[in-house]
Amino acid sequence: MILSPGRRYAFVHIPKTGGTAMALALEARAMRDDILIGDTPKARARRGRLKRLEAPGRLWKHSRLTDVAGVVDMTGWRIFTLVRNPWDRMVSYYHWLQVQRFAHPAVRLAQALPFGAFLNHPQTVAGLQAHPYAAYVTDAAGVVRATDFIRLEAAEADLAGVFAHLGFRFDLPRANASERPRDWRGFYADADAALIARLCAADIARSGYRFDPLAV
Repeated sequence: MILSPGRRYAFVHIPKTGGTAMALALEARAMRDDILIGDTPKARARRGRLKRLEAPGRLWKHSRLTDVAGVVDMTGWRIFTLVRNPWDRMVSYYHWLQVQRFAHPAVRLAQALPFGAFLNHPQTVAGLQAHPYAAYVTDAAGVVRATDFIRLEAAEADLAGVFAHLGFRFDLPRANASERPRDWRGFYADADAALIARLCAADIARSGYRFDPLAV
């Protein structure tokens, strides 16, 4: 997450959407008073500043707006986040979990089960239901505050409003890519694809995502 009082924007980093690349691009032009929350180089260098913040929630790279409520006044800010095709995201998430070494239920699950069984496990289903994209950019009053849901697949076009607000442009570097085939469609049985369509229906509808096995 990045909070920039000087440029009046907040970037909210949803897991496995390419957010590290966005954070790296933004912190390359960081202002002195920008609040950088995460594990990118400048965020680590400024980590000591976070101790002075009175935040109601956890301060880490995937903090939500509710976690930083009251830290700064975001009235009139550009509040944006990156999103990703949910079918692609879950394949990326699964492969990322398989090579992790920290203790977490999702890591154990992904390393014990094939992809379809992992998707259909009650733990995975509950996680998707509880954490839609909009939940990360909803404030303490229950209002979705995002001005931009930037699609990773169409970032150049979707970032136009953000670039205009910032007054500069940037390219997204590639960061934290998982080792797996780029075409995610082959990982899905029909029933598994339908499961994601149901669980992520709001995210899919908002950004116009689709699962089309005939698409090039």
